[in-house]
Amino acid sequence: MSQTDSPTMLNLSNSRVQADIIDQFPLKTLHALPDLRAGRTIGRWMLVILFVLLGTLFLPWQQNINGEGEVTALTPQDRPQTVQNAIAGRIERWNVRDGQFVRRGDTLLVISEVKDEYFDPNLPERLREQLDAKEGSLEATQAKIKALDGQIAALETGLQAKLESARNKVKQARFKLTMDSTDLVAQRTNYKIAIDRLARSEKMYKDGLISLTDLESRRLKLQEDYAKLISQEAKVNVARQELINARIDLTNIEADYREKTAKAQSDRSSAVSYLAEAGGEISKIVNKISSVDVRRGLYVIRAPQDGFVVNSFKAGIGENIKEGESIVTLQPDNPSIAVELFVRPNDVPLIQRGRTVRLEFDGWPAVQFSGWPTVAVGTFGGEVAVIDAVASKGGKYRLLVRPKVSGHDPKWPEQLRVGSGVYGWVMLDDVPIWYEIWRQLNGFPPSLQSEPTNEKATVKK
Repeated sequence: MSQTDSPTMLNLSNSRVQADIIDQFPLKTLHALPDLRAGRTIGRWMLVILFVLLGTLFLPWQQNINGEGEVTALTPQDRPQTVQNAIAGRIERWNVRDGQFVRRGDTLLVISEVKDEYFDPNLPERLREQLDAKEGSLEATQAKIKALDGQIAALETGLQAKLESARNKVKQARFKLTMDSTDLVAQRTNYKIAIDRLARSEKMYKDGLISLTDLESRRLKLQEDYAKLISQEAKVNVARQELINARIDLTNIEADYREKTAKAQSDRSSAVSYLAEAGGEISKIVNKISSVDVRRGLYVIRAPQDGFVVNSFKAGIGENIKEGESIVTLQPDNPSIAVELFVRPNDVPLIQRGRTVRLEFDGWPAVQFSGWPTVAVGTFGGEVAVIDAVASKGGKYRLLVRPKVSGHDPKWPEQLRVGSGVYGWVMLDDVPIWYEIWRQLNGFPPSLQSEPTNEKATVKK
């Protein structure tokens, strides 16, 4: 070993160099080296932070579904409504101004008539006069119908009497014809006997048994019997003709009375038809009178319920308005406040009625930790009351949220107005923070511990 390699020459020693000795020399490189004690401190803090982060990953996190919406009313009658006029008219007078509070039945607007058929100020009186005239005509028609009913009844009674008399005449003619026919048969028998007797008499005269006088008397007797036979045949013909005439009279009586009855029934049917028409016209006039009375009551447009006049769609005096045209917007007083939130269709199956909702209203400062609602500040509680069965405009589903006041939640602000903006969170089940981070990174929907119940199955039949 050379002299230059000796420990004395290299200034090597087992003792540590003191800092004050080093500071006496300008050793820049040595001063630039980091302090090993600061590195160890940083390392310890990093380990602590790592353990804290790992522990935080196992803390509970309440899943939620967020949505935006606005303040509304729970029932349709409490929501802003437009007041419309039932008839066309011309504005004559305004009784309210924007922002004014009105009671139910207060006059909002007065209009006048614009249809010429209602211009007559005495129109109801004219219509009542027409009604009285029609009612008088109706009573006269009823009396006519009653008289025709009596006439028809009398005709039927007279017909029965006439028919009975005609039938009796037919019977008499038939009896007479029978008698005359019997007499004719008898006379023919007598005539035949007379012929036989005359033949025997002539033979006897030839034999000299009787005289010429007896023969001539028997010839005379034959002539008399022949005359009686001819006369009896004539009587039979007359009786037969009388029977035919009686039957014709019977048919004529029936036809005559049928004609008279048919005419009376036709007059009655015409009267009944006119009675029905008169009744219909009376109903129309009565309906017209009622319509005129109701229409005149519609000249004054009144408030349908208590509320505030928000905005008027018409202005000025003399402006015409159509039937069913909106005139003013009315905000009902003391509405049952609710919130409508709009959520994505992907989240709707996870929401059930009664779920807790945290709400942040526009104008009220709030600090919301969506996964830790208990440490939130300035938010208000609610619960899901209605879930729409169909999507709204934009493809989102509407939720109606009503107030839910618990022991630590304040009441909703009284200054809330319908239409104010709202941001809400529908609270679901608790999961670890690591699971929520993993779900968010993968884009999975929130999960539930149990399957949502079917609301239809819970309805009692």
